Amino acid sequence: MQKVISKDGTPIAFDKAGQGLALILVDGALCGRSFGPMPKLAPILAQHFTVYWYDRRGRGDSGDTTPYTVDREIEDLEALIQEAGGTAFVFGVSSGAALALEAANRLPNIKKLALYEAPFIVDDSREPLMEDYVTRLKALVAADRRGDAIKMFMKAVGVPSFFIFIMRFMPVWSKILPVAHTLPYDFAIVNPHQHGKPLSRKRWTSVLVPTLVADGSKSPVWMRNAMQALASVLPNAQRRTLEGQTHNVSLKVLAPVLCEFFGA
Repeated sequence: MQKVISKDGTPIAFDKAGQGLALILVDGALCGRSFGPMPKLAPILAQHFTVYWYDRRGRGDSGDTTPYTVDREIEDLEALIQEAGGTAFVFGVSSGAALALEAANRLPNIKKLALYEAPFIVDDSREPLMEDYVTRLKALVAADRRGDAIKMFMKAVGVPSFFIFIMRFMPVWSKILPVAHTLPYDFAIVNPHQHGKPLSRKRWTSVLVPTLVADGSKSPVWMRNAMQALASVLPNAQRRTLEGQTHNVSLKVLAPVLCEFFGA
């Protein structure tokens, strides 16, 4: 483990492996440097790139300076890019894809961008979250009702009730419970684009770098529609659908696609 200091003084913990051009991996909700897809994806990609994966602020060994803002998360990613030599490729998944997209809209030193299933809601193919959803989620976190916050989040993203119930008795529960307080951070990033309205063509006009927008053929229709909409509004995007894949994408399927796009 290494650490880099973000602009506001927050330490951000990261791991690094491989050789070649820098590639930074950005996690989605509840995941981190030691849990989730990135620790397993990193060694595969490290055969071709210098790969950085990290604990987003508030998770694992990273700090959590308050108040939280999306700007500060972008500054965390910028600090990692500087640590990587000043430029980098970036791949983000789920809410991490939304964060990576916002970063690319502001940071000129991201040279290529790959996004997998940012959870936007752009039409009526699913109901938007209730207007007070984020407020209620923050209230659960403030009351230290971490388990209830996780269950509320899991229900919102479509996890079956039975699986939510049995999760409490699985090893994964002890891994996600300590980072439950960061769920409002993820929603601060994605919620502006979860109201069932078309994406603005003016929102990400600065994302001029080659961008891969990917989804799974077995993912929900609303999410696939969102990725099609996103690809259509980005100036230099290509869309790719991974056959047989869901939001929980197979790394054996995903890794070759990323290697091809980033030019391994």
